[in-house]
Amino acid sequence: MKGEVSTYQREKDNKENSFNAGGSKNLSDRDQRHLWHPLTQHKTHPKTLGIVKAKGVVLRDEHGKEYIDGISSWYTAMYGHCNDHILARVQEQMQELDQIVFSGFTHEPAVRLSEELMSILPENQQKLFFSDNGSTSVEVGIKMALQYHFNRGENRKVLLAFEDGFHGDTLGAMSVSGLSVYNGPFEDFFISVERLPVPNKETIDELLNGLEDRLSQGDVAAFIYEPLVQGAAAMKMHAPEVLEPILDLMRAHGVPTIADEVMTGFGKTGKYFASDQLDTKPDIICLSKALTAGLIPMGATSCTQQIYDAFYSDEIAKGFFHGHTYTANPLACTAALAGIELLKSAEIQENIQRIITSHQQFDARISKHPKVKETRQCGVIYALDLNIEMQRYGNLRDKLFSYFMDEGVFLRPLGNTIYILAPYVITESQLDKIYLAIEGSLELF
Repeated sequence: MKGEVSTYQREKDNKENSFNAGGSKNLSDRDQRHLWHPLTQHKTHPKTLGIVKAKGVVLRDEHGKEYIDGISSWYTAMYGHCNDHILARVQEQMQELDQIVFSGFTHEPAVRLSEELMSILPENQQKLFFSDNGSTSVEVGIKMALQYHFNRGENRKVLLAFEDGFHGDTLGAMSVSGLSVYNGPFEDFFISVERLPVPNKETIDELLNGLEDRLSQGDVAAFIYEPLVQGAAAMKMHAPEVLEPILDLMRAHGVPTIADEVMTGFGKTGKYFASDQLDTKPDIICLSKALTAGLIPMGATSCTQQIYDAFYSDEIAKGFFHGHTYTANPLACTAALAGIELLKSAEIQENIQRIITSHQQFDARISKHPKVKETRQCGVIYALDLNIEMQRYGNLRDKLFSYFMDEGVFLRPLGNTIYILAPYVITESQLDKIYLAIEGSLELF
């Protein structure tokens, strides 16, 4: 009869409702029905792990097993997961203002955050543009640099970037990234980018000579770089003394510099920002990840007054017509404010120094191991390369990852590189568990 539901349909609906409620299926099984995960080939890696709770440095899965988050969930939750101080501030803000258009409006959390960020950013930074994440903060920085020259009537369209750099997954950010594993199908669509080898003390003079000739052509719009640490390139590190003369040369030729501090920002290198370890400051800085302490997505791009002034005009077309729906979301701004309060606190600063020292002590005992090829450290970032060839996403790497998870430690090796970038609130015993897991992993090969 019309309008009558068949027995078959009722049973099907009941089954679906039970399935969706997780009645007889766990999160990992339900996940496979509809979800598409980042950086994943689902045919070879179909399974995911359901995480049901995170607090401090500990993640708990749906089966009750706990893991120490040794990478702060991609370098975001630097003050620990579900930090009580941050949660309280955001919960309070939720009662007042959740979301408001940021074109033509403003609000207290955004204004205060701009003030607080300027108090810790390098002294030449003056203006702030909000977006949604790390990739978009880079996209904004690139567009700022390109339009900076366009507004001044200069034809500069070439961007310079380091080899093996990674700056995000949006098209402009991908263009300046040098890791082909991410870029392959899209390279024909990229903007014009030329790559520089990352220098060391032996190669810097040769690089500077060639760079002087290249910049004299007058068509370079900007130089983008990850200061001191190239995160996705397996935590490759370079010294301030080889980066400084490159920045000086860019400045001498009127080329804006863009520091991608999405990963390095907010204390990870031992300073508030990696750029604080250099005398020559960038013209544009890209921020995200730890900006909101891993609670709510947000990106920010700061710039100097000189960059901003090129957009300040009676001509509407010279304005920066870029926008995101959730620009300067009040809850995200509040999370960022609470995170900055923690970053500036004596407790967190002492913790950062404690972690730096612990890494140094660990390095002293593991760096000479025959299965360790190289170790390196910058602030709380510690990395070691295994003395074994390993694909970035191959079987041996998966074996290493699974071993760490079995040991109750979440580390995400980049090929044969194992790195630690743990929350600032990690205890010594939790750090020791990470160190012991890494030492144990050396016996796998």
